Amino acid sequence: MKRFAGSEIVGYDVKRFEEYELQTSTAKKFNLDAHKRVYTEPALKVEGALTRIWYEAAGDTSSTELARNYAEELKAQGFVILYDSAKDPAVKDWTNFLVPFNNDNRRTNRSYYVFYAASTPKMYTISAKLTRPQGDVYVSVITVQWDRDDRDFRAKRGAYASVDVIEAQAMKQNMVTVSADEMSRAIASAGRVALYGIFFDTDKAEVLPKSKGALDEIAKLMTKERGLKLRVVGHTDSVGGMEQNLTLSKKRADAVVTALTKEHGIEARRLSAHGVASLAPAATNATEDGRAKNRRVELVPW
Repeated sequence: MKRFAGSEIVGYDVKRFEEYELQTSTAKKFNLDAHKRVYTEPALKVEGALTRIWYEAAGDTSSTELARNYAEELKAQGFVILYDSAKDPAVKDWTNFLVPFNNDNRRTNRSYYVFYAASTPKMYTISAKLTRPQGDVYVSVITVQWDRDDRDFRAKRGAYASVDVIEAQAMKQNMVTVSADEMSRAIASAGRVALYGIFFDTDKAEVLPKSKGALDEIAKLMTKERGLKLRVVGHTDSVGGMEQNLTLSKKRADAVVTALTKEHGIEARRLSAHGVASLAPAATNATEDGRAKNRRVELVPW
């Protein structure tokens, strides 16, 4: 993708894997609680590598000029335009796109609000797709216009473009086993170590075979440090009843102790099993990511 002549990069970010909602229909309103727009049709959900670039075109450039240039550039590169707000007759009230802001917003997130607090209603959005054998590419372009220099937003008179490029691809599993040395260092510095490499089926307490790597490293740690005694503490998320999760977390801790004693020869007197259900969360239980972090086994010395 070329850049607009005379524009400069003022923001840049890359994520190896991210979820993205691509606009393909008219924006009805902005949901401030969810911090995203609501469309007349569901957004197109894409997953893959995300590159985000923010350009500043100071001076006499308008958001209209920027948007049309990007639309023509996308078509020249073989993209199919999925949505162009400039050609959408339903776009009437641009306040649906703007985010209410206050002084706290200004201080904490200036670069983001440049795109949602423009001084004129001339804001355009374009979504496009390029089909290719190695994986589809999606582009989202937002252009806005500023009619004045603004110190609060560190914005110059002119126009800004946000260009998001999403290379569709599946996430690569990238989990690694915590080594015995890493466990030792964590215990020495934090008094505990959280392990996510010990696996169970949902609502089950049998240790799955793919947990072998983590169990091997625990056994290696305890073989190396002969005086070390460990409490094995099972943690769950908040899904299900408290009593049920207390029982489940204790059974899972028992299963880990059993595996270490029977399969790795660790003396039973050096291990004790405990279950605390969701009483000591590592993250919020309101999201799936948070719940995943809460489902863990911790080792605590005693």
